[in-house]
Amino acid sequence: MTIDGCEPPGRGPRRLARAAGSVAVAALMILGLPACGDTILDLFRAEPPPGALTKDAPPVIETTPVPLNMAAPDETQVGRLRYRGGLSLSSEDRRFGGLSGLTVSPDGTRFIAVADVGYWVHGSLVYDDAHDLAGVAEVQIEPMRGLDGRYLSGHRHRDAESVTRMPDGSLIVAFERDHRLWAYAEPGATPTALTQPDGLSAAPLNEGVEALATLPDGRLLAITEGLFHEPDTVVGWVQDGAGGWDKLFYQVGGGFRPTGATVLPDGDVLILERRFPPVGARVRRFPATDAVAGATISAREIARLEGALTVDNMEGLSARQTADGTVLIYMLSDDNFRPIQRTLLMMFELLD
Repeated sequence: MTIDGCEPPGRGPRRLARAAGSVAVAALMILGLPACGDTILDLFRAEPPPGALTKDAPPVIETTPVPLNMAAPDETQVGRLRYRGGLSLSSEDRRFGGLSGLTVSPDGTRFIAVADVGYWVHGSLVYDDAHDLAGVAEVQIEPMRGLDGRYLSGHRHRDAESVTRMPDGSLIVAFERDHRLWAYAEPGATPTALTQPDGLSAAPLNEGVEALATLPDGRLLAITEGLFHEPDTVVGWVQDGAGGWDKLFYQVGGGFRPTGATVLPDGDVLILERRFPPVGARVRRFPATDAVAGATISAREIARLEGALTVDNMEGLSARQTADGTVLIYMLSDDNFRPIQRTLLMMFELLD
C-alpha cells in the first residue's frame, strides 16, 4: 500500500525526482489542491517512460547497516525476537523502491520482493561470520507481466502488494486497486489467474490483500488491510481445498493494519501489522488451525517496533528455519519512493 494512495515519483535522476515530488506534494497541499490525479505531481510519478519496461542493467544497491535502536546500539531484543542484522537499501536506479512483499528461499541464500509499481526485485542475501544479515548482492529488477505476456502498465494494474512461495516453488502475488491473485512460475514469467475470493472486489481501492501466506498443507491464507467486517475486524479468506475460498475474520486494533504474513516451521502463522501515524509495526502469532471458515482470529503479539527502535512502513514478512533449528524472520519496508522514508531489510531470530 502506498500510504497516501498517490503514485510515487520515478522520472529523472532518482534523488531529484524524489525531492521534487515531495516539494510538489507540499505545494499542492498549501494551495489546497489534490495531491493525486491530473496535477503537477504527475510529472514525478513512477509511470516509466517509453522503453523503460525492460530488463535493464543490474541496479547498484547501496547498503547501510542499521542497529535495532540507534540510541542503544547494543540492544538486540524486542519482545520474542532477537535482532540479527539489518540494512537500509538505496539506489539511484529509478525503478528501486516501493517494496511491499517478500519471500526468502528456504536456505536463506535468495530473496524475492515485489514492488507496488509492478516490478520484481530479487537477489542474493549476504551473511557475516556470525551468520547475521550483512548485505545483498546480484540484485535484479524486472517488470511484471500480465496474463497476455505483456508488461503491466498503469498503476491500477501494477500495484503488487504481497507474495508467497508455494510448495512447488511457484509464487502467488496479490494485487490491490485491480484486486486479484496471480500465480507466477518465477519472476519474469507470464502468470495464470487464481479464482478470486468472493467479496474481494468490495475491498477499498488501496486496502486489499496485503497479508498472504501459504499454509502447511499448501492452501492460501489471504487477509485484507482495510475491508472491515466490524470496526476492529477485517475480512480474509482461506482456500477450501476444492478450488474455492472460505471467508474468515481477523481482529485488529490500536491503529494497526495487516501488511504481511508468513508461516513458521511449527505451522503457526505470523502477521506483520503496520501503524501510521505514529509509525510503528508489530508481529502477531496464531495457530494455522485457527484459519477455518467463519472463524474470527485473535492473534497474540510477540514483538513491537516503535519509538526509538528502527522502523518504517513495514510490509514484507518471511520466515525460514536453519539446519540447527533456528527460526529466522525477515522484515521489509516500503519507502513509498519518499526521501524521508527508507527501504529496510531486517532479520530477527525467533525466541521460543
